[in-house]
Amino acid sequence: MRTEGFFDWLGHLLGSIIRFFVELLSGALGGISDAIDDFVHGMARAIGMDVSFFSLILLVIGLLLLYAGIRALIRRSIIGGLILTFLGLVVMSWLIA
Repeated sequence: MRTEGFFDWLGHLLGSIIRFFVELLSGALGGISDAIDDFVHGMARAIGMDVSFFSLILLVIGLLLLYAGIRALIRRSIIGGLILTFLGLVVMSWLIA
């Protein structure tokens, strides 16, 4: 009888510790998720685009094209820089309403 009380107590203690860590991680990750969501919505509102996975991918592609075009212009590759910059601007203009 005495060992059943000990193992019941031990199981309850272990369960309480596990629950504490799960709730701690859930709260921390939930806060990070809310911060990322607020950041993306704020950026989308400022740009004037929809908040969707497709729009975010197009935003990244457009920014990478603009970056590559400006780098090419700095390296004095005029034709390539103009083409990449133009493509980046076209992609970015699709997003901005």
